[in-house]
Amino acid sequence: MSEYQTIEEYIADQRQDVQEILRKILQTIRDNAPDTTERICMGMPTFDLNNKWLLHFAAFKNHISLFPQADGVAVFADRLTGYKTSKGTIQFPVGSPIPYDLIAEITRYKVAAAKEKKA
Repeated sequence: MSEYQTIEEYIADQRQDVQEILRKILQTIRDNAPDTTERICMGMPTFDLNNKWLLHFAAFKNHISLFPQADGVAVFADRLTGYKTSKGTIQFPVGSPIPYDLIAEITRYKVAAAKEKKA
C-alpha cells in the first residue's frame, strides 16, 4: 500500500513483528500529546499541534524512526547516545527494547515547546 488514509492503515500494512511496537508508540504519543491532530504526511504517521507539525514516526527494515525535529534530538542528545541519530531523527533498532518512556518525554517536550512558541 502506498497511500495511507489513516495511521491505523499504516500500521496494519507493516510487518507483523513491528505492528505491536508501532501501536505502543502511537499510544505513547496519544497519551502525552492529547491535543494533537493525527494524519498521514509524507507517508508517515504525523502529529500536528496548532496546525504545525510536531513529530512523525515510521517503520523501516531494521529500525523504527521517530522524527521530533532537530530540537527534539538536541535536547535529549545525552540520552540518545545508544541510538543512531541525525539532525531531526532517532532510530530505534527492531529487536532491541524500545524506550517508550523516553518517547513520552520527547513528546511532552515537543508539546511544551509548541505551546511556548505559540504564546
